[in-house]
Amino acid sequence: MEAETIEAEAMEAELRHAARVLLTEVRPVAPGDRVLITADSQADQQVARATEAAARALGAEPTVLTYPTGTPVGPAPPAVATAALQAGHWINFSVGYHLYSAAYEAALANGCVYVELTGMDVDMMIRTIGRVDNALLDEVKTLLYRKSQAVSTLRLTSPAGCDVTMTVDPAGDPFWEDPPSDRGWPQMLGGQSGCMVVRESANGTLVFDGAAWPPDSLGLLKRPIVMTLVDGYATQFSGGREAELYEQWLRSVDSAEALMFDHFCYGFNPGVRKPTGRILEDERVFGCVQIGIGATELGSPVHSDGVVLRPTVWLDDQLVQADGAYVDPEIAALTDRLIA
Repeated sequence: MEAETIEAEAMEAELRHAARVLLTEVRPVAPGDRVLITADSQADQQVARATEAAARALGAEPTVLTYPTGTPVGPAPPAVATAALQAGHWINFSVGYHLYSAAYEAALANGCVYVELTGMDVDMMIRTIGRVDNALLDEVKTLLYRKSQAVSTLRLTSPAGCDVTMTVDPAGDPFWEDPPSDRGWPQMLGGQSGCMVVRESANGTLVFDGAAWPPDSLGLLKRPIVMTLVDGYATQFSGGREAELYEQWLRSVDSAEALMFDHFCYGFNPGVRKPTGRILEDERVFGCVQIGIGATELGSPVHSDGVVLRPTVWLDDQLVQADGAYVDPEIAALTDRLIA
């Protein structure tokens, strides 16, 4: 019992440290800042309380809202929507996340910064925030984005049979650019980068073999989900029961855009070495690629993310990632430091 008590006390100390890092390094808050913390009924309330305590210790003014879990991207409860309009920072731990919701859009227009940490629990917060070099993660993010945006084409393959080509949109992706000065912006958990892809240019075979979520019936995958992409749309699915569930869920909303390729991302958080079934960290497995399906910006009512393990990535004819390892010398010099 004594050993268990010591272990619990050590984890509690690490949680307090991680919550402080969140509010000083990841999303810095200042005295007097209003911080909205949302944690639905499926969220880890201990994480929410630790973040609230860290905000108070820093002189900020936190508000924690807990409510029944809804659907991802679905309408936020009225109390959340109202509070978000009064907040300078909105940190979301809710499983039914609010990214892309009407409340989210209104909050950003009002100058709020939305931090998406959906489903984060104590262990995940310690591993992915408290124990990592967040400044170095930001360097890797920026370098990967700049290199990816500087080319015309991208090719993604994997040992599971993935082979997709796509065209890079030179317009760039606001997610990875410097924050705007005239409105708020979304901020993601560290350990991810990407580039802007022309959605309709994605063609080939896409294979999720790590994780996929939503729907809630999926998560950690036992069998790969194989999709045929034609001009940006998933037209065929195969791979067993999980592929059937995925296709049924995407088609159930009767929206062509729900089947549309949405985004390409690299994962490289050193605190995540294998999928767990929790998409927030699964899409940041060190060395993975994450693909979004469901173009919400074009009208899809749903969005899902899937993980490709051990990917190989070419930027034009330059190999930057091979079997999950970064091989571009400049990128590898940084990622090697992350896992040292």
